[in-house]
Amino acid sequence: MKKNRGFPKNSVFGKAALDLKEKSGPITAFPQACSGTNRGLKRALFFWGIFFTCLALGYAQDAQSIVRSSRDRITADTVSSRSRMVITAKDGAVSERVLDQYSKDGPRGSRTIIVFQRPPSVANTRFLTMENPGNPDDRWIFLPALGKVRRIAASEGSGNFMGTDFSYDDISSASRDAELDTHTLLREESLNGRTCYVIESTPKDKSYQYSKMVQWIDKASLISYKIELYDRRGTLVKQVEILDVKEVQGRLSPVVTRMTTIAAGTSTTITTILKYDDPIPEGVFTTGYLETGRPR
Repeated sequence: MKKNRGFPKNSVFGKAALDLKEKSGPITAFPQACSGTNRGLKRALFFWGIFFTCLALGYAQDAQSIVRSSRDRITADTVSSRSRMVITAKDGAVSERVLDQYSKDGPRGSRTIIVFQRPPSVANTRFLTMENPGNPDDRWIFLPALGKVRRIAASEGSGNFMGTDFSYDDISSASRDAELDTHTLLREESLNGRTCYVIESTPKDKSYQYSKMVQWIDKASLISYKIELYDRRGTLVKQVEILDVKEVQGRLSPVVTRMTTIAAGTSTTITTILKYDDPIPEGVFTTGYLETGRPR
């Protein structure tokens, strides 16, 4: 990984941010701070038993490899983004959130910080998640109204994230360790003209908020275009859809994503402007930054 020495004053997003910039105000990388790789009859029965066992193991391995490759398909030292969340209620009422997100690999895996910019009621709320290989992510949140940093326990993973259709676990799911789930290749089928692997992922931790996740991964690009999320009773409760992708610095990247809560009839649509490989200070990924908004 390249060594990052600071955060440039004129860092994120450029002209591509124009439309979002007009609605959300000027894009500032870190307010008040510095302005990824990828096994007779009895003999016959014994043979076929081994054959089908090996076949099943082969499919399991293939499924796990596909999921891992999907999650690791983009290589970058860092990812910086500005996103607009449009939250749509069952009655059609709409509210918005504007946030900045910064991710960078560390010694133990991916680290991500989210900083809310708009509206004023959530501005300066900051959320830090750090990958913890083989275990749930470590997560903390700073709420300005409380004036202190609070650790988010693993048992709170299903909690609502800032009034959106996402839970804390959902926010961390993009970097979720493939080893935490058992993956099964169900079939291949077409989704919106794309031939996809349909893979069911079952969490090894039975306390996880979802009993299974079924995803449609495009064979050509390895983008997961659709994910169905099922609760512990086996009921479909949420659905994630990638609505648009674009080439960003040579990487095919999702830029519009929608999360729908089925029973509630609500959704959150995220439109994102991305930039890869911008330097991000190490001090950003600390609880000190959460509290002060300044990297040390």
